Order: sequence, then C-alpha cells, then structure tokens
Amino acid sequence: MFSKFRVTGSSLELLKKGERGIIKFCNIKDEKSLQEMISMGIIPGTSITVEQHFPCFVITVGERRLTLTRELVQKIYVRIDDE
Repeated sequence: MFSKFRVTGSSLELLKKGERGIIKFCNIKDEKSLQEMISMGIIPGTSITVEQHFPCFVITVGERRLTLTRELVQKIYVRIDDE
C-alpha cells in the first residue's frame, strides 16, 4: 500500500537529543538576530548536534556548545545527517 519513507529535513526543534543535522536555512527576517546567528557560527552548511531540549535548547556547533531560545530554534531548518 505505502512504501517506506524517511524524513530527511525538518525544523531543528524536531530533532531528538543526539541527532545531527546540517543547517539548510534560517527563516529570520530580523537583521540583528541574523547577525547574532552568524557570529555564533550558525550558517547554512554547518553541522550541528542536539545536546538537550529542556530546560533550554543546547546544540553543539564544531567545538562550541550553544544555548538557543525556543523562538530561534523554530526558525532553523536542517537536513538530518544520519551518517
């Protein structure tokens, strides 16, 4: 009836702890927030790993651990990296 399928992209918010993704784009219109993301290294093509969801959202970008607001996390879209 239905063939198997996989989700290969999603909002960063939907990744589980320990999952990795590659940033595809950020849906941010505010220039200040966009510059803040760039300064943290959150740019398209960057590999990230989700460390925790609660009480705050923590990701690893390269050697850096970053804490992000839920609002910001919802605007980051990634391709799931299952290697």
